[in-house]
Amino acid sequence: MVRSIVSSIGACTVFCLAIVLAAEANARVQTPQQEAWAQQIVALANQSRAEAGLSPLRWDAALAGAAYDHALRMAAEGQIAHRYGGEPDLATRAASAGAHFSMIEENVALGNSPAQIHDSWMHSQGHHDNLMNPRIDRIGVALVPAHGVLYAVADYEQSVPQLTQAQVEEKIGALLQGSGLTVMEDSASLAFARRYCATDEGMPNGGSGPRPRFLMRWQSSEITRLPQQLEARIAKGGFQQAAVGACDAKSSGASSEPVFTAYRVAVLLY
Repeated sequence: MVRSIVSSIGACTVFCLAIVLAAEANARVQTPQQEAWAQQIVALANQSRAEAGLSPLRWDAALAGAAYDHALRMAAEGQIAHRYGGEPDLATRAASAGAHFSMIEENVALGNSPAQIHDSWMHSQGHHDNLMNPRIDRIGVALVPAHGVLYAVADYEQSVPQLTQAQVEEKIGALLQGSGLTVMEDSASLAFARRYCATDEGMPNGGSGPRPRFLMRWQSSEITRLPQQLEARIAKGGFQQAAVGACDAKSSGASSEPVFTAYRVAVLLY
C-alpha cells in the first residue's frame, strides 16, 4: 500500500536545475554526501525497527536507483508527490530498475536533515506503517538537495528471489515429496508439465504414458508452500506420483496491473 504526503515549497522550479537533475538521473551517480544521507535514513529505520522487535531492512541497489530517479524528479518539480504526469507508477519504476518484489511501498518527504525526515515519517501514521511493516525486508533510499532542502524518497519491498525455471520446479517438487508423492523426473513428463504450464487451455496434446488424473496451474510470488486447493486434493489420497513444470509468468494485459515478480507453475497428479 502506498501512502502520500503533499507539500509545496513554492513555484521555484528552475530550468537549469531540471537539466542538471536529468543529467544526473541518466548517470545514476550520487555524491558521497548523498550516499551518507541515505545510509543515515537506513540506520535510523533499522534502529526504530529493532526497538519494535522487527527484523532489519537490507539495502537494495535497484530500489535505491528507482528512489534516486524519483527524488530527482521531485526536486525538479518543486512539489513532492509519488507520481507525476507521464511518470510510471511505483511498481513499474522499481521493476524497471531491476527490483523483484511481491509488495512495495514508498515514503516521500522534504526536510533539513535525515534525522528530521525520519522523525516526520515516524510521527505520520501512514509513513510509520510503511516503514514498520513487518513484511518488508529491503530498502532503497535517495536524498537530493535542492531549493535549500532535501528531497527524500524511501522505497520498501518484500523481496522475491530470482529463480531459474529448474529452481522453481525443484522447490515445488520438494514440497510435493514432503506430501508423500514421488516426483517424476523423466524428460517426457517434465516437457508435458511445462507445456501445460505455458498454455491457458486444457490438457496439451502429445506425451506418452498414463494421463494425469488432476491438473493445476497457478501464478504467485509465493513458492514456499503449495496452494490450498492442491494441498486439499493431495490430502484426499489416491495419488502416487506428480510432474512439475514451470514457465514464464503471464500478465492479464491490464495497463493498470502492478508489475510484481511472480512464478507460474503447473502440477500434474497421477
